[in-house]
Amino acid sequence: MSNEEKFSVEEGKMLINFARENIEHYLKNNKRIGVPEEIKQKFANNYGAFVTLNKFNVGGNPLRGCIGYIEPTYSLYDVIHRVSISSAIEDPRFPSVTLEEMDDIVIELSILTPPKQIEVNDPKEYLEKIVIGRDGLIAEKGMRRGLLLPQVPVDHDRNWDVETFLDHTCQKAWLPQDAWKDLDTKIYSFQAILFEEKTPRGEVERKYI
Repeated sequence: MSNEEKFSVEEGKMLINFARENIEHYLKNNKRIGVPEEIKQKFANNYGAFVTLNKFNVGGNPLRGCIGYIEPTYSLYDVIHRVSISSAIEDPRFPSVTLEEMDDIVIELSILTPPKQIEVNDPKEYLEKIVIGRDGLIAEKGMRRGLLLPQVPVDHDRNWDVETFLDHTCQKAWLPQDAWKDLDTKIYSFQAILFEEKTPRGEVERKYI
């Protein structure tokens, strides 16, 4: 079964609705909702996942929060139960989202494949092995680690090439932007299955990069 076949649009809609209900309930009541039994049964397998909150119809960079787990350590429902709240109130780049703001925010869900290190003898090989629009990247050196999702280099008319994507991933890890040229820096790739609301609380669609 391909990655695209693992989750239907209907399942993506269930997960995003669950994430939104969880966020809005927390912002009202300062506690998460219980996980519905249907969600537990359908999404018990372990996955890494990120929940992203974007301002709707805002030019430039509309990001309002994004938090997730890289590794498939927890069940998918548990990850979304945790990180949907974190994306709203714990992203250190932004103040906490307010309940009123949720009227103007669209939710994006990225379900990740397990990351795999890209083996190279020469860092120039990364330029051939990484595909924009398919791969997300992780840069890791020592205790520093940074991740950018596959949609980042193409969203909001960025049009990054592979080298620019590598530069920004290293910067996300608080490394020099050219740290990927050092073989002591490990570069991992992964893919993502993406779902997104078309409008706040609106129809959910599979997102193709």
